[in-house]
Amino acid sequence: MQHYSTNEPVDAVVIGTGAGGAPLLARLAKAGLKVVALEAGKHWNPAKDFPTDERAQEKLFWNDERLSAGDDPLPFGNNNSGTGVGGSTLHYTAYTPRVQPDDLRIRTEFGVGEDWPIGFDEIEPYYDEIEHFLGVSGPANYPWGPARKRSYALGPLPINGAGQLMQKGCKELGIQTSPAANAALSAGYYQEGVGHRPACANRGFCQAGCNIGAKASMDVTYIPLAIHYGAEIRPESFVTQLVRDSSGSISEVIYIRNGQEERQKCRFVFLCAGTIETPRLLLLNGLANSSGQVGRNLMAHTALQIWGEFDDDIRPYKGIPGALISEDTHRPKDRNGGPADFVGGYLLQSIGVMPVTYISQMVRARGLWGQDLKRAATAYNHVAGINILGDCLPYERNFLELSNEKDARGLPKPRVFFSNGESEERMTAHANKIMRDIWAAAGAKNVWAYPRNAHVIGTCRMGNDPDTAVVNAEGRSFDIPNLYISDNSTFPSALSVNPALTIMALSLRTADRFLERQKRLDS
Repeated sequence: MQHYSTNEPVDAVVIGTGAGGAPLLARLAKAGLKVVALEAGKHWNPAKDFPTDERAQEKLFWNDERLSAGDDPLPFGNNNSGTGVGGSTLHYTAYTPRVQPDDLRIRTEFGVGEDWPIGFDEIEPYYDEIEHFLGVSGPANYPWGPARKRSYALGPLPINGAGQLMQKGCKELGIQTSPAANAALSAGYYQEGVGHRPACANRGFCQAGCNIGAKASMDVTYIPLAIHYGAEIRPESFVTQLVRDSSGSISEVIYIRNGQEERQKCRFVFLCAGTIETPRLLLLNGLANSSGQVGRNLMAHTALQIWGEFDDDIRPYKGIPGALISEDTHRPKDRNGGPADFVGGYLLQSIGVMPVTYISQMVRARGLWGQDLKRAATAYNHVAGINILGDCLPYERNFLELSNEKDARGLPKPRVFFSNGESEERMTAHANKIMRDIWAAAGAKNVWAYPRNAHVIGTCRMGNDPDTAVVNAEGRSFDIPNLYISDNSTFPSALSVNPALTIMALSLRTADRFLERQKRLDS
């Protein structure tokens, strides 16, 4: 790996190596720029460091304490972000549906929320590129959204027990389903600069990290590509300060490594630390906030889960966790055939689950203990789940601030306020009925619900107006000319799909717009 001097300015420092940082890191390195990536976590070796053991793999989560407030306080750790080279993609389940064009026009369609400053046509080419680079497995004919210009790189992964039951229940109710797009290989795959990755072994412990590299986490895809083109990765480097020069540009990034403070001089900074750590770092340094919008507009997907027990031997730890999808509820109707009484829509997804995760959720949601808990736990191999992933509006009451409580480094902990609104509650109620109907049609017993929100989003919104947004449509700060943000903090709306694929698409788009801009300025 290339090693750059901390005393000489590099072209760019990239803070964070997840879905927002890794793709642009590779793009900038390929263009010949000297780039350094600073990552708070370790650079793991999947074959050695990723056992099939949930408790051991908690090391992949962002485990620094975050304070939660509001009517529906959010859990953190495994729910939202990760630690290590690859970020939260180390423990994501690789579910990679595309947005539909109307996802980007919530305000135009419903009169609330915010539209995106870019359209689907500006993201679609990047979806194509990423799906083929990662080796996304998906169906030949996906029934929702715009017709694809290219098929998925590989055919779909096998549909596991939960997916087969959801398929059965949906068919009874006339709900269309499809194998889901997953960034996990259904066959061996080779990419120049990355090498060969083997097919998925269907062990189903994706959230504990993939130990063979079949899942397309950033550490086995864009990170090796970036290194191939000359990027330097500095793990265990926690950024604390962004230092500005007399012109107002950021000239140095200060970080803690091995207990010591280090500095890296740079010409540009790409902040890709996620919805919590990105605004936290900006607020700590009093940067990029002339709009007053840093930390504001926080959203979290509605993500209710419905679980049931079946006579069949399901083995919910087997296969890709999210094997089946339906987007028939993307813009759902009410019982009379009119539009539903909430904003946006949601997808339906079959879900597998690891045993400790399942038991802990059951304890919290059902309040079981003692013999009742033992009986329910012994049914683990016969359980299957469905969940929704739905839009969420930005509310003034949902935001991130710096608390007075300090972390182990002496820095203020972030405090996050979150409360679902009437739209999210109505969406959840709508989905609750549909999912219970699906499980009833599939023969479920002992059905129960696990209410939750997932994927924190927003806090550094992109837009065209510097009074209401933190960055422009290219991810460039309105306030600081050499600062870019690339992660899910820039999303103006939550979308009704999982965010990972769109984060990667925006990452490449930001890199390309940056390179085009520099070329214009240099000519």
